[in-house]
Amino acid sequence: MAARAAAVVCPGISDVPLKNLSTYRKKRDFEKTNEPSGDVKVAPAKQRRFVIQKHDATRLHYDFRLEFDGVFKSWAVTRGPSLDPHDKRLAVEVEDHPLDYGDFEGTIPNDQYGGGTVQLWDRGTWESDDPERGFRKGDLKFTLQGDKLHGSWVLVRMKSDRYGGKRTNWLLIKHRDEYAVDGNGEDILAEDRSVASGRSMAQIASGKGRAPKPFMLAKGNGKTKADAVWHSNHGIAAEARARTKAPAPKQRLKEARPTKAPPTEAPRQAKPKQVSEMPDFVAPQLCAAVETPPGGAGWCHEIKFDGYRMQLRVADGAAVLKTRKALDWTDKFGAIAKEAGKLPDVLIDGEIVALDKHGTPHFSTLQAALSDGKTDRLIFYAFDLLFEATSDLRPLPLAERKARLKALLEARKGKNPVIRYVEHFEQSGPAVLDSARKLKLEGIVSKRLDGAYRSGRSDDWTKAKIRAGHEVVIGGWKTTGGKFRSLMAGVYRGDHLAFVGIVGTGFGADTVRRIMPALKAAEADKSPFGGKDAPKKTRDVHWLKPELVAEIEFAGWTDAGNIRQAAFKGLRQDKPAHEVEAETPVKTTVVKPMAKAAGKASGGVMGVAISNPDKALWPDAGDGEAVTKLELARYFEAVGAWMIGYLKGRPCSIVRAPDGIKGETFFQRHAMAGTSKLLKLAKVSGDRKPYLQIDQVEGLAAVAQAGGLELHPWNCAPDAYDTPGRLVFDLDPAPDVAFPDVVEAAKDMRRRLSAVGLESFCKTTGGKGLHVVAPLLSGARDKATWKEAKAFAQAICQWMEQDDPARYLINMSKAKRKGKIFLDYLRNDRLSTAVAVLSPRARPGATVSMPLTWAQLRGDLDPKAYTLRTVPALLAKTKAWDGYEDAASSIKTAVKKLAAQ
Repeated sequence: MAARAAAVVCPGISDVPLKNLSTYRKKRDFEKTNEPSGDVKVAPAKQRRFVIQKHDATRLHYDFRLEFDGVFKSWAVTRGPSLDPHDKRLAVEVEDHPLDYGDFEGTIPNDQYGGGTVQLWDRGTWESDDPERGFRKGDLKFTLQGDKLHGSWVLVRMKSDRYGGKRTNWLLIKHRDEYAVDGNGEDILAEDRSVASGRSMAQIASGKGRAPKPFMLAKGNGKTKADAVWHSNHGIAAEARARTKAPAPKQRLKEARPTKAPPTEAPRQAKPKQVSEMPDFVAPQLCAAVETPPGGAGWCHEIKFDGYRMQLRVADGAAVLKTRKALDWTDKFGAIAKEAGKLPDVLIDGEIVALDKHGTPHFSTLQAALSDGKTDRLIFYAFDLLFEATSDLRPLPLAERKARLKALLEARKGKNPVIRYVEHFEQSGPAVLDSARKLKLEGIVSKRLDGAYRSGRSDDWTKAKIRAGHEVVIGGWKTTGGKFRSLMAGVYRGDHLAFVGIVGTGFGADTVRRIMPALKAAEADKSPFGGKDAPKKTRDVHWLKPELVAEIEFAGWTDAGNIRQAAFKGLRQDKPAHEVEAETPVKTTVVKPMAKAAGKASGGVMGVAISNPDKALWPDAGDGEAVTKLELARYFEAVGAWMIGYLKGRPCSIVRAPDGIKGETFFQRHAMAGTSKLLKLAKVSGDRKPYLQIDQVEGLAAVAQAGGLELHPWNCAPDAYDTPGRLVFDLDPAPDVAFPDVVEAAKDMRRRLSAVGLESFCKTTGGKGLHVVAPLLSGARDKATWKEAKAFAQAICQWMEQDDPARYLINMSKAKRKGKIFLDYLRNDRLSTAVAVLSPRARPGATVSMPLTWAQLRGDLDPKAYTLRTVPALLAKTKAWDGYEDAASSIKTAVKKLAAQ
């Protein structure tokens, strides 16, 4: 198609021909693609406009476009913009685009350049003091005023790409201002909704929903023809009305922004469609992940089941059960299929789960039932009715479909049915989520009551998780002494499988027995992982073909994008490995910054009501302001997902100060009357009174409510009170010893532990000392007794004292401690405790026991800088204790190496 030269008016720039669009036009066949050709004039605006288009082509990226010199200067931002100033996003410069491209939303044919789905993710206006100079120098500073993005930004051209490169690379960086967000910068990308039409990517791809409202051509100047409002659901350009006056930017943005969620296509009076035959399978409707469920009217909320999504088809008394990928699993669930055969001809959407002894869906129990072929007690929970015989019910509102499903199942309800209707709740979503949290459920699914059933992912269905669960691809496994130790996990990022860490817990003997045949069947000669962080081959690593998918539960994502404290739940057979990608919303639990408590805050934290929320527990946190009881609870909420792995399964003593650190404090080991149900009562042999144990994050809020300031867990292996799980060395300096000397002592201990085969980690104590922690193996061959652990720890400390008696001592006598560091090995006994990592201290300044990397451990480090107020933001950026779960070593081997020293 021949390109016409056209003049375009741009603010502050004289009329120029569209010669910049030659590359753009050469790459496209406008007989096939509905993208604008650039022939249309676009009216001037008082401010330059910007557009960001979410573009799912070969790989998902975000096209960032700035109006300048009569065109859109354009960059492909591979990971999307981030509000965190620490994030430097690669922005690859691409060809200039015509201004009417700012109204394009729809699909590009796959055989065309950039084939895929395009969403108008954000748009607005931009300003720069001297854009000409910024483009010329490769340092463009500008401000954005959009629907989603605001504030000051900079594009910096990378020098390495100025010579000989095919593409020019820039970095897109958020400047620090009131719109910046530390640690949570990419959470803004979770909002999958067009600013022009309100549609999700799935709705755009399917051609459903309303067309986008125009932006570039919303107003004209009487001289320009406006005829390029692009509608993906028609596939053609539609005529837009000519306007006579350009509006002010704020007015135009207000007109373009949807004021409410788009209406679903199912009308209130929709009727079933009649078909000649019920289909064998319907691609399921999927949920969009959100952090907070919708709270308004028009939604219902269901339990999020921890099982296998399954579609049940019954025809002429024969039942078939298919996975979400249409795999026939009828033979796996004989009891359910037999019961389903009594139903009339239907197609039902639901989930198969196993219930634990508490009646809670439990994925590991489901996996064990499948592996052992004992599936008679599994339950099919039905939540949607898609077909009744030849009546297609999908156009009906969800409320009506569910009513029909309930009537169908209750008419055949037995004493203990294996096919059950899923009840729903119509209260506020956050309130339902709080209730689910108290019941220790996985989360909730929220659905529009007036929504039709649509295959594919849709914002009409959302999921909010309580426990951070995820699917990962297993790329390898590790052994110790020839025995199974851990799994190596990955997710797909772009075109490669990225290594995201180790799954080191959740492997009982029965679990290992069940998964080992699958691991051996998938063995491979080379690593499936790619990218800069791909692990290297070592003697204990066994590579796998990237075809096994595992369900894990974990504490959240590290700043580097790795999983933290992951526990294995089971292998999944219903999802292809290539579909496993990281879900963004799970990250927020770990990096959530803690706001200062203000005013008469009285609401609950993690479902726990906080009485006397303004009570001052610490008079000063180093900034002149008191730390309140509510702030302590919020601190535990912010860091709880990180620290719970070091508390779970271990009795824990608590230092309580109900009236603050200036009041009475006491050390509580055992449960007392009125103990919260969120805390476990641990029965320990030899003691009639139960100990306290914190096995869930919500229990930390209960601790705060009771005035618990410090946590001191045992150092046993999880749920194995008679087995040491870690060694803790307390380096306690005399008052006249400088902190740099304590730092050198910790490094000295690390070298000695390494020499005997133990990897170690370091943390502050919340005072002048440091803790050096070494995780231990607790398998049958490696398991040590408490007596052996204590003797070994003493031997390490004696070794240090003998080599340098002027610096160290192991005698507790304070009279002998002057000028020395006491090496306390007594923490390594069955009933002994040590302050937990990230626990606050009942001391002035509200200091915290902070995990550190060894690189952070320098002489100029100030342990008092780690406080209840500063730690949540710092934790979001640290890599401290990464790899802890995979670092456990054998104390028996270490004893032999120590003897040889």
